[in-house]
Amino acid sequence: MKRVKWFSVLIIVFSMLSCKQYVTTDENKTTSNNAFKPDWVDKVGANTFSVSNKTYFANDFGAINDGETLNTGAIQKTIDACAKNGGGIVTFKPGDYLTGSVFIKEGIKFLVPKDVKIKGSENIKDYKEIDTRVAGIEMVWPAALINIIDQKNVIIEGEGIIDGQGKVFWDYYWDLRRNDYEPRGLRWIVDYDAKRPRTILVSNSKNVFVKDLNVQRAGFWTVQILYSEYITVDGLKIKNNIGGHGPSTDGIDIDSSKWILVQNCDIDCNDDNFCLKAGRDWDGQRVNKPTEYVVIKDCIARQGAGLFTLGSETSGSIRHVYVSNIQGLGTKNGLNIKSATNRGGTVEDIYMENITMEKVGTFMQVGMNWNPNYSYSKLPEEFNKDSIPEHWKKMLQKVEPESKGIPTFRNISLNNIHIKGAETAINVSGIEHSIISNITLNNVCIEAEKAGQISYSAHWKLNNVKISAKDGSKVSLENTTGIDFPESIHQSE
Repeated sequence: MKRVKWFSVLIIVFSMLSCKQYVTTDENKTTSNNAFKPDWVDKVGANTFSVSNKTYFANDFGAINDGETLNTGAIQKTIDACAKNGGGIVTFKPGDYLTGSVFIKEGIKFLVPKDVKIKGSENIKDYKEIDTRVAGIEMVWPAALINIIDQKNVIIEGEGIIDGQGKVFWDYYWDLRRNDYEPRGLRWIVDYDAKRPRTILVSNSKNVFVKDLNVQRAGFWTVQILYSEYITVDGLKIKNNIGGHGPSTDGIDIDSSKWILVQNCDIDCNDDNFCLKAGRDWDGQRVNKPTEYVVIKDCIARQGAGLFTLGSETSGSIRHVYVSNIQGLGTKNGLNIKSATNRGGTVEDIYMENITMEKVGTFMQVGMNWNPNYSYSKLPEEFNKDSIPEHWKKMLQKVEPESKGIPTFRNISLNNIHIKGAETAINVSGIEHSIISNITLNNVCIEAEKAGQISYSAHWKLNNVKISAKDGSKVSLENTTGIDFPESIHQSE
């Protein structure tokens, strides 16, 4: 993955030079590549550890490499035997291996070699149901294809392929949503009832490496880091748009976890590329675990809903985040902060720098009333509230007082940003009861069809900012204080 890193660096250097053509200078300008780098950044990620060199081949425990035989039991037996003997390497002889959920244990390196493909079962019954959290709610849901739960000192790596074979689950979701749930006013719960497997889950674990894998066609989220700390995700290539565009096929989701490092990854998906979450609504506030101390660097975001997304699950708060050296190619949004007025939580202390993007929807998309049909739960009259599933009841539980549901966004810094081909430069919308405050834009150059708008926001610091709108528009300001976009930065082409 060194090529990804150096290619990103070259693009960033070139774009920074390009931005200097468009912006005016002043004596207080800061152009350092690490102008905002916090002092905790070098402390994130897993610590190096060793595992035994003893190797266990799943084939010796009955695994068949024909791509058709279900190998769940054989692979799990291999893992269990390795763990019982003090750990080591669990791996495979060349071929394709069909499996349902498997669970990696402490002291194991789960190695997927270059000539091996792990194929996820297309039968949801092959994914053991577990207590977990999905989309911000704790509930019983299928385990992932590969799971690290309540463990430490685990490695998943290799240049082979992990194929979630997710299309069958995508089709099931769309059928359920369009032909059943939406017509009955149940858009808010269909994602939870249409149980689809994640590909890799790291939950309640510590000191884990997920490295150098080729992951494709996730049934749901690709990699979820949940309730964990000191985790490194390094060198993943994620391709979820093979054979279709799967709904909610996020790339990497960091969920109520801390001290996380993500680097050298290349993600093509159909939802958020890199996403931070911290629970939703009443249940998220009950759990009340933040996501904090996260570094994402030297990556590529291709097709997807957000190069870097925070939310919409913000209830436990998201803070202390550093994102650097990311290239976006056809990604819908750049910085995407989203929540709703029943979520609550605070998003703060967010640093982004050295970002380049081409063909963007909106670079800076920030709002507190995201996707109302999904975000706000209402039980249709046809249902008896006493006989509905437990996770429905959690979704319907009101946050009280209502003021606890109002999110807060503040202290966000963006440095060395170069965007070409955007539809909209900036779309930032606070609300009357929650003003978005303390935003810093330094050395920012955005070429867009239209400039966009800012509302219910205050105290922006602008240094060397250029928004070039093809329609000649300026950033519209409504209900703002302490925000001054000089006339000179607006220039139609």
